[in-house]
Amino acid sequence: MTDPLPPHPADAAAQLDDRAIHVWHLGYRRASGRRPLLRLLAAYLGVDGDELSLAQDAHGRPRLDSSHGQALDFNWSHSGEHALVALARGIAPGIDIERRRPRPRALALARRFFDAAEADALAALPEGARDEAFLALWTAKEAVLKAHGRGIGYGLQRLRVAVPPQPLRLLRFENEDVDAWQLRPLDVAPELVAALAWRGAARTVRLASLPAAMLADTA
Repeated sequence: MTDPLPPHPADAAAQLDDRAIHVWHLGYRRASGRRPLLRLLAAYLGVDGDELSLAQDAHGRPRLDSSHGQALDFNWSHSGEHALVALARGIAPGIDIERRRPRPRALALARRFFDAAEADALAALPEGARDEAFLALWTAKEAVLKAHGRGIGYGLQRLRVAVPPQPLRLLRFENEDVDAWQLRPLDVAPELVAALAWRGAARTVRLASLPAAMLADTA
């Protein structure tokens, strides 16, 4: 299920436990870089934003520096003027967001990068439904691979996701038990497609939107 969050990250931070995942929808500008992310993380950690630093693991996934402990993990994604940040304790979340827009090469990309059964299922859809299904698959697969820790470079073809209009779920993941994984579509905004994934038990997903200007007050 998806529950709302308090409107201010500092208030929401106290409600993040090992049964929940918090997802924030932010306004995003490329010139801002990681500053909105760092300010949001700072609010959850109760530190000054200038004290916060990120490190990268061997596969390029950004993580909090070890000086901040290991209690909080996060992942983020941005597309156009929108960003999503997922925060959790005890698991590594993966999240992805894409804008809805025509994808004239959707089927060609699926044939090249997706599992063959996914590409065949997309080809069988009416053309008007294909772009939406392609985006649902793309965001789901990216979310899973980011939660896995290896990212998209590990290979989109290593996993198979049920193709809409079927409910979004993981059907195959090379060398993984699919029953150990959770995969959720996120209803963020009409112009966006998004997905959240993690390895572990089911959790409550809590979602809120945060104007970029508010982040200046949280760090």
